[in-house]
Amino acid sequence: MSRFVDKLPFFDRRSSPMEEAGDIPRNGLLHMHHHQPHHSGLLMQPQPSPPAKQSSFTLAQLLKRVNEARSDASSPTSSPTHSHYTIELGGSVPGSTGSDLSERMRGGGDRGGDWPLLPFVLKFTDLTYSVKQRKKGPCLPALPFRRGGGEPAGPEVPRMKTLLDNISGEAREGEIMAVLGASGSGKSTLIDALANRIVKESLHGSVTLNGESLDSNLLKVISAYVMQDDLLYPMLTVEETLMFAAEFRLPRSLPTKEKKKRVQALIDQLGLRNAGNTIIGDEGHRGVSGGERRRVSIGVDIIHDPIVLFLDEPTSGLDSTSAFMVVKVLQRIAQSGSVVVMSIHQPSYRILGLLDRLLFLSRGQTVYYGSPRALPSFFNDFGKPIPGNENPTEFALDLIRELETMPDGARDLVEHNKKWQTRMAPKAKHHDGHGEKPSLSLKEAISASISRGKLVSGATDGSVSVHSPGELAAPAAPVSKFANPFWVEMGVLTRRAFLSTKRTPEIFIIRLAAVMVTGFILATIFWRLDDSPKGVEERLGFFAIAMSTMFYTCSDSLPVFLNERYIFLRETAYNAYRRSSYVLSHTIVGFPSLIVLSFAFALTTFFAVGLAGGADGFFFFVAIVLASFWAGSGFATFLSGVVTNVMLGFPVVVSTLAYFLLFSGFFINRDRIPRYWLWFHYLSLVKYPYEAVMQNEFSDPTRCFVRGVQMFDNTPLAALPAVLKVRVLRAMSQSLGVDIGTNTCITTGPDFLRQQAVTDLTKWDCLWITVAWGFLFRILFYISLLLGSRNKRR
Repeated sequence: MSRFVDKLPFFDRRSSPMEEAGDIPRNGLLHMHHHQPHHSGLLMQPQPSPPAKQSSFTLAQLLKRVNEARSDASSPTSSPTHSHYTIELGGSVPGSTGSDLSERMRGGGDRGGDWPLLPFVLKFTDLTYSVKQRKKGPCLPALPFRRGGGEPAGPEVPRMKTLLDNISGEAREGEIMAVLGASGSGKSTLIDALANRIVKESLHGSVTLNGESLDSNLLKVISAYVMQDDLLYPMLTVEETLMFAAEFRLPRSLPTKEKKKRVQALIDQLGLRNAGNTIIGDEGHRGVSGGERRRVSIGVDIIHDPIVLFLDEPTSGLDSTSAFMVVKVLQRIAQSGSVVVMSIHQPSYRILGLLDRLLFLSRGQTVYYGSPRALPSFFNDFGKPIPGNENPTEFALDLIRELETMPDGARDLVEHNKKWQTRMAPKAKHHDGHGEKPSLSLKEAISASISRGKLVSGATDGSVSVHSPGELAAPAAPVSKFANPFWVEMGVLTRRAFLSTKRTPEIFIIRLAAVMVTGFILATIFWRLDDSPKGVEERLGFFAIAMSTMFYTCSDSLPVFLNERYIFLRETAYNAYRRSSYVLSHTIVGFPSLIVLSFAFALTTFFAVGLAGGADGFFFFVAIVLASFWAGSGFATFLSGVVTNVMLGFPVVVSTLAYFLLFSGFFINRDRIPRYWLWFHYLSLVKYPYEAVMQNEFSDPTRCFVRGVQMFDNTPLAALPAVLKVRVLRAMSQSLGVDIGTNTCITTGPDFLRQQAVTDLTKWDCLWITVAWGFLFRILFYISLLLGSRNKRR
C-alpha cells in the first residue's frame, strides 16, 4: 500500500488527477505505466516506491522516517542520532488540534503499529438486499384453495428474490476493486448498495468509510457515480461538456481561469486532446468514438476530484484497446488518492493486470474475493486448476456459469471461498500490515485529502459532516450540498440549454413552420369575415380552432425533458445543481421561442380574418396566444415529468386537450353543461383563451352583428324572398309596437356574449388565469421532479 501513498504528495498540490496530467504528453494518449499487483496469496507485501523527485517530502516519506525512528529507538542497536519528524495539519481538521493529529500520524496512542498510514478504507459487511418477485399470471387470478378441501387458503405471501446475500469486502485508496459476474449476478446492485442508491430500509448490513458510517449528504460530496450508459448532450463538444461540469461541481470561489485549467488537464489525463473540439454526437450527428464518449462520461463525474468513485461497467460496449485506456485512466485516478470500485463484465489480460482486488458474484453470493494473482491458487484448491494459457477471469466466469446450471448452483464454490477466506485471513493481515481500522479517522483523512487538492467541490475549509467515534453527541459541521448558489446554477444551465438549442435550429424551424402553415390555412379559410350572423358563427369556429391549435402545437414540448431525463437524474444524483434551478432555466430557455411563435401566428391570422380591435385588439390577441403557448407548454412539460415514455405521453396529451376543447364552451354553452361536469369546464385550459378572444372581438356595444331581416338567417325563414322578409318584418313591428326596419340593430356584441354565457369573467381575467395555469404546471413539474426523480432502489 505504501507504493501508492508515496505517490500522494501531502504538500505538493500536483497530486490530484487533473494536476498530474502535466506529466502526460499532449497527443491524446496515455503512457502505459507498468503496474505490479501488490498481493501475495490474498495480498502481497507492500513494495517500496522509488524516491520522490520533488524537493518537498511526501506524506509517506515522512511517515516512513517516523516509523524507522521509532523502530530503531526500540531496538538495542538503534542509533541515538535518528531524528523524529512531526507532521502538523494545523487547523484543517475540525474538532482536533494540530498536536493531536500529529500524535496520531506518528503512530502514537492506542493504535500503535509500525505500518504506514492507510487513509481511506471503504468496508462493506454482510450486505443483503431482497426484492419482491412479481408473479406472472392472469390479471385476475383465481382464489387459491387448499388441496385437502374447498376452503380458501390465506393470501399468498409474495416471493422474495435475494439480489445480494451477505456480501463482505473492502476497497482501499490507491486500488481498483472490480466486481465480476455473469448477467444477473448482482454486480450493478452491489455498486448501487455501496453508492447509497438503495433505501436504508431495504438494504441490510453496513457500509463504512474508515470505520465510520457515511451520511448520505457527505457521500454525495466526496463521491461520484458513473452510470453504465453515456448520458451526455450530443450537440456539445468534449471541452464544453467538461467545462459545464466544472461550473456545476467546482465552487464559485474558484476563478474561471482555474476551472479552465482543470478542464484542460483532465482532457489530457483522459486522452481526449485530439477530440476536445468534437461534438459528442448521436445517431443523427457524427461525433466522438465510443471509447472517447465513455471517457468523457467519466470525466464529467471526476471533475471535482472525488475521494470515492463508483463505476457501473465502464468498459461495456468498448473494444479491447478503448477498454484498456479507460481502466488505465481509472488506475491513475486511484493512485491520485481515490477509492475506485467498478463492475466489469469480462476483463482482458491487460486489464486484469491493472486491477488490485476482485469480487466474483454468482446469484448474489460471493464466490471469490481477493487478489487477481491468487486466482490460480484458489481454483487449484477447489480442484479446478486454471490452464496456463487461459485468462483466469474467463476461466472463473465460465466455471461459475457451468456451476449455475447445476441443481445446487455455485454453492460448493461459495463454501470453498468461505474456507479460503478464513485460512488466508491471518496472511492477509500480516502482509497488509493494517488492523481492522485504518490509521486515520474519517475526519482526518478527508481533511488530509482536501489539503492536497482533492475534493474541490466539497467543504474546502474542512467543515464536513463527520462525527468522530468519541463525539457522537456533538453537533456536526454543515456540509454544503451544492457547490454553487442558486443563481449561478441557473445561469450555467441556461447557457448550456441555449447552446444546445442553437446547434439544433431545425427543431424550432419545424415548429415555426407548423404554426405558420396552420395560420395560413386558417387565414385563407376564414378570409375577411363579415359581421353577418354567419360571420359570427365562423368567428366562433376560428377562435375555437385557433386556441386549441396553440395547445396541440405545444405537445412537442413533451419529449424535450424525456430526452434529458436520465441526464438530469445523473447530474442531480450527486447534487450538481438544484431541481429548482433546472425548472427555471428550462422555462427561461423556452420562453423566447414562444414569443416568436405568438407574433408569427397573430400576424398571419389577425388582419387576414378581419378581427376587431385595431392595434389594442391585435396586441391583446398576441398576448392571449402567448399565454396559450405558455400554459400549453407548461402542461406538456408537467406531463413529461410524470410519464416516462413518449409513447405514453402523447396519447395523454392529445386526449386531455380534446376534453378541454369539448368543455371549453364552444360546443355547448356553460349554462347548458350538466352540473356534474361543470367542474371540468372551469379546469379546461381552452376555456379561458377562447372566452378572452371572444370578448376582445364582441365587447364593443356599438358594433352590430344582426340587422333587420338578418334575424331570419339560420332559420327556416331564411329561404323566403327578400321582399317577403321585409313584409314579415313590418308585420312584426306593428304587432310589437316597435319600429324594426331593415337597418335596425337586433343583436350587438355584448348581446351575443350573453347568448354564449360568456359573462362571468373579463378578458383580462381570462388572460391572467391562463398565465397562472402556466405557472401552476411548472410548479407541478418541479414537484414531480422532487417525487419522481428518486435515484434509489426500493
